[in-house]
Amino acid sequence: MSRLAGVSDRDASLGAKIAFFFTRRRLKQMTGLETATMLEPLRMYAHIPQLLNAYGRLELAESKLDILSPRHRALAELKAATTVRCAYCIDLGSQIARGWGITDEELLALSNYRSASCFSDVDKLILEYATAISRTPVDVGDELFDSLRAHFDTAQLVALTHVITLGNLRARFNTALGIESAGFSDGKVCARPDTGRHTGVM
Repeated sequence: MSRLAGVSDRDASLGAKIAFFFTRRRLKQMTGLETATMLEPLRMYAHIPQLLNAYGRLELAESKLDILSPRHRALAELKAATTVRCAYCIDLGSQIARGWGITDEELLALSNYRSASCFSDVDKLILEYATAISRTPVDVGDELFDSLRAHFDTAQLVALTHVITLGNLRARFNTALGIESAGFSDGKVCARPDTGRHTGVM
C-alpha cells in the first residue's frame, strides 16, 4: 500500500486520462501483462498535471533511444533498480528484461555480477557503472569511466548515464512513496535487491 493515494481514473484530468491510457497500453506491449497497480507511479504524478506532462515527455524521449542495445539498457536500468532496492522497478524491470533476452540465470546473478560467468566484460562494466551511480554518494572513478570509453562513444556514454540516472529517479520516487511491486513478475524469476533478502521469485 503506497503512502499517498494516487489520482483515480474518475478524478483524473483529461491529460492524465490520456497518459494513463497510453502508458497502460505501452506497458502491456512491453510485458504482455496488465495489472491492477501498474499505473501507481503515474497516478502520483497526476496530482500535478504540469509535472505529469513533463515527466511523460522525458519517458517518451528515453523510450526512443536507439543507440544502446536492448541488453545494455536492460542491465543498466535493472542494476539501478536493484541497487536502490525499488520493488516496483525490479518487478517491472525483470519482466521487461526477459523480453529483451536477459535470462533467468542473469537476473539471479545481478547481485553477484563481478563473479558471474554469464556476463561479458562489457556487461560487467555497465553493471559496475550503474552500481557506482546508484550508490550514495555517487562514486564513479576515472578508471571505470576510461574502461567504458573503450567500448562506447560519447553519445552512447551520455545515453547510458541518462538511462541509469532516470532509473534512479524512478526508483527513489517510488521507494519514498511506498510504491510496491505491481505483479509483473509474480511466479517468475526476478532480480533481487542488493541486500539479498529476496529469494528470487516475486
